Amino acid sequence: MAWELDGSRSIYSQLVDVILRRIVTGIYPAGSRLDSVRDLASEAGVNPNTMQRALTELERTGMITTQRTSGKYVTDSQEMIDKVREDMAANSVSKLIAEMHELGFEKEDVMEIIRRNSDERDNGVS
Repeated sequence: MAWELDGSRSIYSQLVDVILRRIVTGIYPAGSRLDSVRDLASEAGVNPNTMQRALTELERTGMITTQRTSGKYVTDSQEMIDKVREDMAANSVSKLIAEMHELGFEKEDVMEIIRRNSDERDNGVS
């Protein structure tokens, strides 16, 4: 998963989002050790201070922990990870519904479009 950052909002908040997505998708599994701040910053192409700020935010929420002598680790609470994953999904659905309503679609129309697109995806149609 690439570090796709843009100028639409602060870099550190985008880093938080990318790292969270990597945690909930298992790229960074529960309990795993994260690379050093410097290595993560280099990979993302950002200043180490900006990466540290993002990691501090994730630590504040409990998604990562710091073990004084051995580095930063993803929480080992699968329940917490599942909750964040569910929250991210709910947020995505909320945004989609709001956009569809702006386009003039009703709830039933939105559900049909989702169903149709899901079926096409299952059948290998892009």
